Amino acid sequence: MPNPNSVLSYSAMEHDDPRNGDSTHNLDHASKKLRMTRYISESDIREEFSHHQPGIARINNGSFGSCPGSVLSAQREWQLRFLQQPDDFYSNTLRDGILRSRTVIKDLINADHVDEVSLVDNATTAAAIVLQQIGRGFAEGRFAKNDTVVMLHCAFQAVKKSIQAYVSRAGGSVVEVQLPFPVDSDEEIIAEFRKGLQRGKADGRKIRLAIIDHITSMPCVVMPVRELVRICREEDVERVFVDAAHAIGSVKVDVKDIGADFYVSNFHKWCFCPPAVAFLYCRVSGPPNDVHHPVVSHEYGNGLPIESAWIGTRDYSSQLVVPSALEFVSRFEGGLEGIMKRNHEEVVKMGKMLAESWGTILGSPPEMCAAMIMVGLPSRLCIKSNEDASRLRSHLRASYGVEVPLHYQTPKDGENVARDKDGLITGYARISHQVYNSIEDYFKFRDAINQLIEDKRICKILSVE
Repeated sequence: MPNPNSVLSYSAMEHDDPRNGDSTHNLDHASKKLRMTRYISESDIREEFSHHQPGIARINNGSFGSCPGSVLSAQREWQLRFLQQPDDFYSNTLRDGILRSRTVIKDLINADHVDEVSLVDNATTAAAIVLQQIGRGFAEGRFAKNDTVVMLHCAFQAVKKSIQAYVSRAGGSVVEVQLPFPVDSDEEIIAEFRKGLQRGKADGRKIRLAIIDHITSMPCVVMPVRELVRICREEDVERVFVDAAHAIGSVKVDVKDIGADFYVSNFHKWCFCPPAVAFLYCRVSGPPNDVHHPVVSHEYGNGLPIESAWIGTRDYSSQLVVPSALEFVSRFEGGLEGIMKRNHEEVVKMGKMLAESWGTILGSPPEMCAAMIMVGLPSRLCIKSNEDASRLRSHLRASYGVEVPLHYQTPKDGENVARDKDGLITGYARISHQVYNSIEDYFKFRDAINQLIEDKRICKILSVE
Protein backbone atom coordinates (compact mmCIF):
# COMPACT_ATOMS: atom_id res chain seq x y z
CA MET A 1 0.00 0.00 0.00
CA PRO A 2 1.42 3.46 -0.86
CA ASN A 3 2.69 5.55 2.01
CA PRO A 4 0.26 8.47 2.54
CA ASN A 5 3.21 10.69 3.48
CA SER A 6 5.03 10.14 0.20
CA VAL A 7 5.15 12.15 -2.98
CA LEU A 8 6.26 11.45 -6.54
CA SER A 9 9.08 13.50 -8.03
CA TYR A 10 11.07 13.12 -11.21
CA SER A 11 14.27 14.08 -12.86
CA ALA A 12 14.80 14.13 -16.61
CA MET A 13 17.08 11.40 -17.94
CA GLU A 14 20.23 12.09 -19.89
CA HIS A 15 19.57 13.51 -23.32
CA ASP A 16 22.03 13.68 -26.16
CA ASP A 17 21.78 17.06 -27.87
CA PRO A 18 24.51 18.22 -30.26
CA ARG A 19 23.67 21.89 -29.83
CA ASN A 20 22.69 23.82 -26.76
CA GLY A 21 19.44 25.53 -27.59
CA ASP A 22 18.54 23.83 -30.89
CA SER A 23 14.74 24.01 -30.86
CA THR A 24 14.53 20.74 -32.79
CA HIS A 25 16.23 18.93 -29.91
CA ASN A 26 14.39 19.49 -26.67
CA LEU A 27 13.28 17.45 -23.75
CA ASP A 28 9.52 17.95 -24.13
CA HIS A 29 9.02 14.22 -24.58
CA ALA A 30 12.00 12.96 -22.60
CA SER A 31 11.24 9.96 -20.46
CA LYS A 32 10.83 10.60 -16.76
CA LYS A 33 12.44 8.56 -14.00
CA LEU A 34 10.05 8.29 -11.06
CA ARG A 35 11.09 7.75 -7.49
CA MET A 36 9.35 7.83 -4.14
CA THR A 37 10.31 10.28 -1.42
CA ARG A 38 8.78 11.30 1.91
CA TYR A 39 7.58 14.81 2.56
CA ILE A 40 10.32 16.79 4.23
CA SER A 41 10.21 17.11 8.03
CA GLU A 42 11.06 20.11 10.21
CA SER A 43 14.24 18.38 11.33
CA ASP A 44 15.15 17.74 7.68
CA ILE A 45 14.67 21.43 6.93
CA ARG A 46 16.91 22.41 9.85
CA GLU A 47 19.56 20.01 8.58
CA GLU A 48 19.29 21.32 4.99
CA PHE A 49 20.02 24.86 6.23
CA SER A 50 22.40 24.01 9.06
CA HIS A 51 25.15 25.94 7.27
CA HIS A 52 23.36 29.23 8.08
CA GLN A 53 25.14 31.24 10.76
CA PRO A 54 23.51 30.39 14.09
CA GLY A 55 21.97 33.08 16.27
CA ILE A 56 20.90 35.32 13.39
CA ALA A 57 17.25 36.18 12.74
CA ARG A 58 17.62 35.89 8.98
CA ILE A 59 14.43 37.52 7.70
CA ASN A 60 15.96 38.87 4.49
CA ASN A 61 15.69 35.96 2.07
CA GLY A 62 14.68 38.46 -0.61
CA SER A 63 18.16 39.91 -1.05
CA PHE A 64 20.32 36.84 -1.62
CA GLY A 65 18.06 33.82 -1.30
CA SER A 66 19.07 30.56 0.33
CA CYS A 67 20.39 27.23 -0.89
CA PRO A 68 19.79 23.92 0.93
CA GLY A 69 22.61 21.52 1.67
CA SER A 70 21.41 18.87 -0.79
CA VAL A 71 21.56 21.36 -3.67
CA LEU A 72 24.98 22.57 -2.52
CA SER A 73 26.12 18.92 -2.64
CA ALA A 74 24.83 18.62 -6.20
CA GLN A 75 26.67 21.83 -7.08
CA ARG A 76 29.94 20.44 -5.67
CA GLU A 77 29.49 17.31 -7.79
CA TRP A 78 29.20 19.43 -10.94
CA GLN A 79 32.24 21.48 -9.94
CA LEU A 80 34.27 18.33 -9.34
CA ARG A 81 33.22 16.84 -12.68
CA PHE A 82 34.57 19.93 -14.41
CA LEU A 83 37.82 19.91 -12.47
CA GLN A 84 38.40 16.21 -13.11
CA GLN A 85 38.41 16.57 -16.90
CA PRO A 86 37.58 20.10 -18.14
CA ASP A 87 37.84 19.34 -21.86
CA ASP A 88 35.47 16.40 -21.70
CA PHE A 89 33.10 18.36 -19.45
CA TYR A 90 32.95 21.25 -21.90
CA SER A 91 32.66 19.05 -25.00
CA ASN A 92 30.27 16.36 -23.76
CA THR A 93 28.52 17.46 -20.56
CA LEU A 94 28.02 21.20 -20.15
CA ARG A 95 25.68 21.88 -23.05
CA ASP A 96 23.38 18.99 -22.29
CA GLY A 97 23.23 20.01 -18.64
CA ILE A 98 22.34 23.61 -19.42
CA LEU A 99 19.75 22.47 -21.97
CA ARG A 100 18.20 20.25 -19.31
CA SER A 101 17.92 23.23 -16.92
CA ARG A 102 16.41 25.43 -19.63
CA THR A 103 13.87 22.76 -20.52
CA VAL A 104 12.76 22.39 -16.91
CA ILE A 105 12.35 26.17 -16.72
CA LYS A 106 10.48 26.29 -20.03
CA ASP A 107 7.84 23.95 -18.61
CA LEU A 108 7.74 25.74 -15.26
CA ILE A 109 7.02 29.17 -16.78
CA ASN A 110 4.80 27.92 -19.64
CA ALA A 111 7.00 29.15 -22.47
CA ASP A 112 6.27 27.87 -25.98
CA HIS A 113 9.83 26.94 -26.96
CA VAL A 114 13.02 26.05 -25.10
CA ASP A 115 14.85 28.51 -27.34
CA GLU A 116 12.85 31.31 -25.68
CA VAL A 117 14.75 30.58 -22.46
CA SER A 118 18.34 31.63 -21.79
CA LEU A 119 20.32 31.18 -18.59
CA VAL A 120 22.21 34.21 -17.28
CA ASP A 121 23.80 35.10 -13.97
CA ASN A 122 21.09 37.38 -12.61
CA ALA A 123 18.49 40.03 -13.39
CA THR A 124 21.22 42.66 -13.68
CA THR A 125 22.79 40.76 -16.59
CA ALA A 126 19.38 40.38 -18.23
CA ALA A 127 18.72 44.11 -17.92
CA ALA A 128 22.05 44.81 -19.62
CA ILE A 129 21.09 42.44 -22.47
CA VAL A 130 17.74 44.13 -23.06
CA LEU A 131 18.93 47.70 -22.61
CA GLN A 132 21.97 47.20 -24.85
CA GLN A 133 19.54 46.21 -27.59
CA ILE A 134 17.44 49.33 -27.01
CA GLY A 135 20.58 51.46 -26.87
CA ARG A 136 21.69 50.11 -30.25
CA GLY A 137 18.37 51.28 -31.69
CA PHE A 138 19.21 54.85 -30.67
CA ALA A 139 22.89 54.65 -31.61
CA GLU A 140 22.12 53.25 -35.07
CA GLY A 141 19.43 55.86 -35.79
CA ARG A 142 16.48 53.44 -35.88
CA PHE A 143 14.91 55.30 -32.95
CA ALA A 144 14.37 59.05 -32.85
CA LYS A 145 16.27 61.12 -30.34
CA ASN A 146 14.25 61.56 -27.14
CA ASP A 147 12.09 58.50 -27.78
CA THR A 148 11.50 57.10 -24.35
CA VAL A 149 11.95 54.29 -21.88
CA VAL A 150 9.28 54.23 -19.17
CA MET A 151 10.07 52.66 -15.80
CA LEU A 152 9.07 52.77 -12.14
CA HIS A 153 10.93 55.22 -9.92
CA CYS A 154 11.74 52.35 -7.54
CA ALA A 155 13.27 50.14 -10.23
CA PHE A 156 16.39 48.33 -9.07
CA GLN A 157 19.40 50.65 -9.08
CA ALA A 158 21.37 48.38 -11.43
CA VAL A 159 18.57 48.71 -14.02
CA LYS A 160 18.74 52.48 -13.75
CA LYS A 161 22.50 52.34 -14.25
CA SER A 162 22.04 50.20 -17.38
CA ILE A 163 19.61 52.79 -18.76
CA GLN A 164 22.18 55.47 -18.04
CA ALA A 165 24.98 53.46 -19.68
CA TYR A 166 23.17 52.21 -22.80
CA VAL A 167 20.09 54.37 -23.45
CA SER A 168 20.54 57.89 -22.11
CA ARG A 169 24.04 58.32 -23.55
CA ALA A 170 22.74 57.18 -26.95
CA GLY A 171 20.03 59.85 -27.03
CA GLY A 172 17.05 58.18 -25.38
CA SER A 173 14.97 59.82 -22.67
CA VAL A 174 13.57 58.25 -19.50
CA VAL A 175 10.23 58.71 -17.77
CA GLU A 176 9.94 57.46 -14.18
CA VAL A 177 6.53 56.50 -12.80
CA GLN A 178 6.12 57.21 -9.10
CA LEU A 179 4.91 54.12 -7.25
CA PRO A 180 2.41 55.19 -4.59
CA PHE A 181 3.42 53.90 -1.15
CA PRO A 182 1.93 52.93 1.19
CA VAL A 183 -0.46 51.53 -1.38
CA ASP A 184 -4.02 50.25 -0.96
CA SER A 185 -4.96 48.85 -4.37
CA ASP A 186 -3.84 47.85 -7.85
CA GLU A 187 -5.95 50.70 -9.21
CA GLU A 188 -3.66 53.29 -7.63
CA ILE A 189 -0.66 51.78 -9.43
CA ILE A 190 -2.50 51.45 -12.73
CA ALA A 191 -3.62 55.08 -12.63
CA GLU A 192 -0.05 56.33 -12.07
CA PHE A 193 1.30 54.02 -14.76
CA ARG A 194 -1.17 55.35 -17.33
CA LYS A 195 -0.04 58.89 -16.50
CA GLY A 196 3.58 57.83 -17.01
CA LEU A 197 2.82 56.37 -20.44
CA GLN A 198 1.15 59.61 -21.47
CA ARG A 199 4.22 61.57 -20.40
CA GLY A 200 6.37 59.14 -22.37
CA LYS A 201 4.30 59.76 -25.51
CA ALA A 202 4.22 63.54 -25.15
CA ASP A 203 5.35 65.64 -28.14
CA GLY A 204 4.92 62.71 -30.53
CA ARG A 205 7.59 60.55 -28.92
CA LYS A 206 7.54 56.78 -29.19
CA ILE A 207 7.92 54.57 -26.13
CA ARG A 208 10.53 52.06 -27.20
CA LEU A 209 10.55 50.09 -23.94
CA ALA A 210 8.53 49.87 -20.75
CA ILE A 211 10.19 48.25 -17.74
CA ILE A 212 7.77 46.79 -15.21
CA ASP A 213 8.66 45.09 -11.96
CA HIS A 214 6.64 41.99 -11.14
CA ILE A 215 7.55 42.42 -7.47
CA THR A 216 9.26 45.67 -6.60
CA SER A 217 12.33 45.39 -4.40
CA MET A 218 12.11 48.37 -2.05
CA PRO A 219 9.43 49.08 -1.11
CA CYS A 220 8.16 45.62 -2.06
CA VAL A 221 4.75 45.30 -3.70
CA VAL A 222 3.36 42.65 -6.06
CA MET A 223 2.42 44.61 -9.17
CA PRO A 224 -0.61 44.02 -11.41
CA VAL A 225 1.86 43.01 -14.08
CA ARG A 226 -0.55 41.35 -16.51
CA GLU A 227 -2.78 44.43 -16.54
CA LEU A 228 0.18 46.79 -16.96
CA VAL A 229 1.49 44.79 -19.93
CA ARG A 230 -2.00 44.89 -21.49
CA ILE A 231 -2.08 48.68 -21.09
CA CYS A 232 1.32 48.91 -22.78
CA ARG A 233 -0.09 47.04 -25.79
CA GLU A 234 -3.07 49.41 -25.92
CA GLU A 235 -0.71 52.40 -25.87
CA ASP A 236 1.56 51.01 -28.64
CA VAL A 237 4.61 50.56 -26.43
CA GLU A 238 7.10 48.79 -28.68
CA ARG A 239 8.58 46.35 -26.18
CA VAL A 240 7.89 45.38 -22.58
CA PHE A 241 10.52 44.06 -20.19
CA VAL A 242 9.36 42.58 -16.88
CA ASP A 243 12.02 42.64 -14.18
CA ALA A 244 10.78 39.79 -12.00
CA ALA A 245 13.91 39.25 -9.91
CA HIS A 246 11.82 38.13 -6.91
CA ALA A 247 9.07 36.26 -8.76
CA ILE A 248 9.97 32.65 -9.52
CA GLY A 249 9.38 30.64 -6.37
CA SER A 250 7.25 33.32 -4.69
CA VAL A 251 4.41 33.84 -7.19
CA LYS A 252 3.09 31.84 -10.11
CA VAL A 253 4.86 32.71 -13.36
CA ASP A 254 3.11 32.15 -16.70
CA VAL A 255 4.97 34.11 -19.34
CA LYS A 256 2.32 33.56 -22.01
CA ASP A 257 -0.41 34.88 -19.75
CA ILE A 258 1.72 37.88 -18.72
CA GLY A 259 2.50 38.64 -22.36
CA ALA A 260 5.76 40.59 -22.06
CA ASP A 261 8.52 40.50 -24.68
CA PHE A 262 11.21 39.93 -22.05
CA TYR A 263 10.89 38.44 -18.58
CA VAL A 264 13.70 37.73 -16.13
CA SER A 265 13.69 36.07 -12.74
CA ASN A 266 16.42 34.87 -10.39
CA PHE A 267 16.46 31.21 -9.39
CA HIS A 268 18.77 31.92 -6.45
CA LYS A 269 16.33 34.20 -4.57
CA TRP A 270 13.23 32.08 -3.97
CA CYS A 271 13.89 28.82 -5.84
CA PHE A 272 16.77 27.41 -3.74
CA CYS A 273 19.60 27.62 -6.27
CA PRO A 274 23.08 28.81 -5.30
CA PRO A 275 24.15 32.20 -6.67
CA ALA A 276 23.97 33.08 -9.38
CA VAL A 277 21.43 31.88 -11.93
CA ALA A 278 18.46 33.50 -13.62
CA PHE A 279 16.41 32.82 -16.72
CA LEU A 280 15.71 35.42 -19.39
CA TYR A 281 12.62 34.72 -21.48
CA CYS A 282 12.57 36.36 -24.92
CA ARG A 283 9.23 35.94 -26.67
CA VAL A 284 9.79 34.43 -30.12
CA SER A 285 6.41 35.58 -31.42
CA GLY A 286 7.14 39.22 -30.55
CA PRO A 287 9.14 41.82 -32.52
CA PRO A 288 12.49 40.64 -33.91
CA ASN A 289 14.97 40.47 -31.04
CA ASP A 290 18.59 41.07 -31.97
CA VAL A 291 19.71 40.39 -28.42
CA HIS A 292 23.20 39.38 -27.37
CA HIS A 293 25.02 38.52 -24.18
CA PRO A 294 27.11 41.50 -23.00
CA VAL A 295 30.16 39.21 -22.75
CA VAL A 296 31.10 38.41 -26.33
CA SER A 297 32.62 34.95 -26.72
CA HIS A 298 32.98 32.16 -29.30
CA GLU A 299 29.23 31.63 -29.71
CA TYR A 300 28.40 35.25 -30.62
CA GLY A 301 25.77 35.37 -33.34
CA ASN A 302 24.36 31.90 -32.65
CA GLY A 303 21.39 33.12 -30.63
CA LEU A 304 21.18 34.30 -27.05
CA PRO A 305 20.56 30.85 -25.48
CA ILE A 306 23.76 29.49 -27.04
CA GLU A 307 25.75 32.69 -26.44
CA SER A 308 24.77 32.61 -22.76
CA ALA A 309 25.69 28.95 -22.36
CA TRP A 310 29.37 29.65 -22.98
CA ILE A 311 30.91 33.00 -22.02
CA GLY A 312 34.36 31.64 -21.37
CA THR A 313 35.87 29.64 -18.56
CA ARG A 314 33.76 30.12 -15.43
CA ASP A 315 31.78 28.13 -12.88
CA TYR A 316 28.50 27.06 -14.55
CA SER A 317 27.45 24.80 -11.68
CA SER A 318 24.70 27.11 -10.40
CA GLN A 319 23.01 26.89 -13.81
CA LEU A 320 23.33 23.10 -13.85
CA VAL A 321 21.62 22.47 -10.50
CA VAL A 322 18.21 23.89 -11.45
CA PRO A 323 16.73 20.35 -11.70
CA SER A 324 18.23 19.52 -8.29
CA ALA A 325 16.64 22.62 -6.76
CA LEU A 326 13.24 21.63 -8.13
CA GLU A 327 13.80 18.11 -6.82
CA PHE A 328 14.30 19.67 -3.37
CA VAL A 329 11.06 21.61 -3.84
CA SER A 330 9.21 18.37 -4.66
CA ARG A 331 9.91 17.11 -1.13
CA PHE A 332 7.39 19.62 0.25
CA GLU A 333 3.68 18.99 0.37
CA GLY A 334 2.17 20.82 -2.58
CA GLY A 335 5.59 21.32 -4.18
CA LEU A 336 6.45 24.85 -5.23
CA GLU A 337 2.84 26.07 -5.01
CA GLY A 338 2.61 24.72 -1.47
CA ILE A 339 5.81 26.54 -0.47
CA MET A 340 4.59 29.80 -2.02
CA LYS A 341 1.26 29.55 -0.23
CA ARG A 342 2.82 28.85 3.16
CA ASN A 343 5.44 31.58 2.80
CA HIS A 344 2.75 34.11 1.89
CA GLU A 345 0.51 33.14 4.78
CA GLU A 346 3.36 33.21 7.29
CA VAL A 347 4.83 36.53 6.19
CA VAL A 348 1.39 38.17 6.38
CA LYS A 349 0.86 36.71 9.85
CA MET A 350 4.26 37.91 11.03
CA GLY A 351 3.79 41.33 9.43
CA LYS A 352 0.48 41.80 11.23
CA MET A 353 2.04 40.67 14.51
CA LEU A 354 4.83 43.23 14.19
CA ALA A 355 2.53 46.07 13.15
CA GLU A 356 0.23 45.35 16.07
CA SER A 357 3.12 45.25 18.54
CA TRP A 358 4.55 48.54 17.28
CA GLY A 359 1.24 50.31 16.67
CA THR A 360 1.99 50.81 12.97
CA ILE A 361 0.67 49.56 9.62
CA LEU A 362 1.44 47.26 6.72
CA GLY A 363 2.70 48.98 3.58
CA SER A 364 0.17 47.21 1.36
CA PRO A 365 -2.80 44.86 1.67
CA PRO A 366 -1.87 41.17 2.10
CA GLU A 367 -3.04 40.36 -1.43
CA MET A 368 -0.39 42.74 -2.80
CA CYS A 369 2.50 40.82 -1.25
CA ALA A 370 4.02 37.39 -1.84
CA ALA A 371 6.74 36.12 0.54
CA MET A 372 7.84 39.64 1.55
CA ILE A 373 5.85 42.42 3.19
CA MET A 374 6.54 45.97 4.31
CA VAL A 375 5.90 46.78 7.98
CA GLY A 376 5.88 50.33 9.32
CA LEU A 377 8.46 51.10 12.01
CA PRO A 378 7.57 53.25 15.03
CA SER A 379 8.01 56.98 14.42
CA ARG A 380 9.97 57.24 17.70
CA LEU A 381 12.93 55.60 15.90
CA CYS A 382 13.56 59.01 14.27
CA ILE A 383 14.21 57.66 10.75
CA LYS A 384 14.59 60.85 8.74
CA SER A 385 16.80 59.74 5.84
CA ASN A 386 18.17 56.77 3.93
CA GLU A 387 21.29 57.09 6.05
CA ASP A 388 19.24 56.73 9.24
CA ALA A 389 17.63 53.57 7.86
CA SER A 390 21.05 52.18 6.94
CA ARG A 391 22.46 52.94 10.41
CA LEU A 392 19.50 51.27 12.10
CA ARG A 393 19.91 48.20 9.91
CA SER A 394 23.60 47.93 10.85
CA HIS A 395 22.75 48.43 14.52
CA LEU A 396 20.18 45.63 14.43
CA ARG A 397 22.71 43.31 12.80
CA ALA A 398 25.59 44.10 15.15
CA SER A 399 23.72 44.46 18.44
CA TYR A 400 20.70 42.18 18.08
CA GLY A 401 21.56 39.56 15.46
CA VAL A 402 18.68 40.64 13.20
CA GLU A 403 19.19 40.83 9.43
CA VAL A 404 16.42 42.81 7.74
CA PRO A 405 16.36 45.57 5.07
CA LEU A 406 14.91 48.95 6.03
CA HIS A 407 13.34 51.60 3.83
CA TYR A 408 12.99 55.35 4.30
CA GLN A 409 9.78 56.75 2.81
CA THR A 410 10.06 60.48 2.17
CA PRO A 411 6.93 62.34 3.34
CA LYS A 412 5.48 64.41 0.51
CA ASP A 413 3.27 67.47 0.88
CA GLY A 414 -0.33 66.85 -0.06
CA GLU A 415 -0.11 63.07 0.34
CA ASN A 416 -1.91 61.03 2.97
CA VAL A 417 1.15 60.04 4.99
CA ALA A 418 0.76 57.16 7.44
CA ARG A 419 1.00 57.96 11.15
CA ASP A 420 1.25 56.16 14.46
CA LYS A 421 0.33 57.65 17.85
CA ASP A 422 3.63 59.56 18.05
CA GLY A 423 4.02 60.96 14.55
CA LEU A 424 4.70 60.23 10.87
CA ILE A 425 5.73 56.71 9.85
CA THR A 426 8.76 57.24 7.64
CA GLY A 427 10.56 53.93 8.15
CA TYR A 428 9.54 50.46 6.96
CA ALA A 429 11.04 47.01 7.34
CA ARG A 430 10.87 44.50 4.49
CA ILE A 431 10.47 41.11 6.11
CA SER A 432 10.74 37.84 4.18
CA HIS A 433 9.59 34.34 5.00
CA GLN A 434 11.27 31.22 3.64
CA VAL A 435 10.94 27.58 4.70
CA TYR A 436 13.85 27.80 7.18
CA ASN A 437 12.35 30.70 9.16
CA SER A 438 10.74 30.24 12.57
CA ILE A 439 8.44 32.46 14.61
CA GLU A 440 11.34 33.18 16.97
CA ASP A 441 13.09 35.12 14.17
CA TYR A 442 10.25 37.65 14.09
CA PHE A 443 9.88 37.79 17.87
CA LYS A 444 13.58 38.65 18.03
CA PHE A 445 13.05 41.54 15.61
CA ARG A 446 9.92 42.68 17.44
CA ASP A 447 11.68 42.73 20.79
CA ALA A 448 14.73 44.53 19.41
CA ILE A 449 12.60 47.39 18.08
CA ASN A 450 10.58 47.55 21.29
CA GLN A 451 13.79 47.83 23.30
CA LEU A 452 15.12 50.54 21.01
CA ILE A 453 12.03 52.74 21.24
CA GLU A 454 12.27 52.62 25.03
CA ASP A 455 15.81 53.99 24.84
CA LYS A 456 15.52 57.76 25.20
CA ARG A 457 18.81 58.16 23.32
CA ILE A 458 17.61 56.37 20.19
CA CYS A 459 17.66 59.44 17.93
CA LYS A 460 21.21 60.22 19.02
CA ILE A 461 22.33 56.62 18.60
CA LEU A 462 21.01 56.23 15.07
CA SER A 463 21.02 59.76 13.62
CA VAL A 464 23.69 62.25 12.72
CA GLU A 465 23.07 65.35 14.81
